[in-house]
Amino acid sequence: MDSQRFTTGLEKLHEIDGEAGKMVIESLQSIAPDLAKYTIEFPFGDIYQRPGLDLQKRELITVAALAALGHCQPQLAVHTHGALNVGCKPEEIVETVIQMAVYAGFPAALNAMFTVKAVFSERGLIESE
Repeated sequence: MDSQRFTTGLEKLHEIDGEAGKMVIESLQSIAPDLAKYTIEFPFGDIYQRPGLDLQKRELITVAALAALGHCQPQLAVHTHGALNVGCKPEEIVETVIQMAVYAGFPAALNAMFTVKAVFSERGLIESE
């Protein structure tokens, strides 16, 4: 796993997701190390390196896509942290999820908002209940 794609992908993953991204990759090592490698090389080594969108936009788009899918709460939590890590404002994340109610439906938006709420609470951005 020492290709340039892997190296630059790992750096970008760390920039966005910090320890959470590292934990995801490490959790795959015992069962699917190739999947871990592909997860670093393709999205973070190739796509995230492209010009045209900054990290904030890429993370908001990722939050929108994961919210729209409606069944990716663990990944949505990681990328909500990522969005905050790269400078997205909590209000931007909330508005992104609300927008998904129009296109993905209320169940997907509600599931996503509860995940976002948990991340915000974990980070002390809102009071936990």
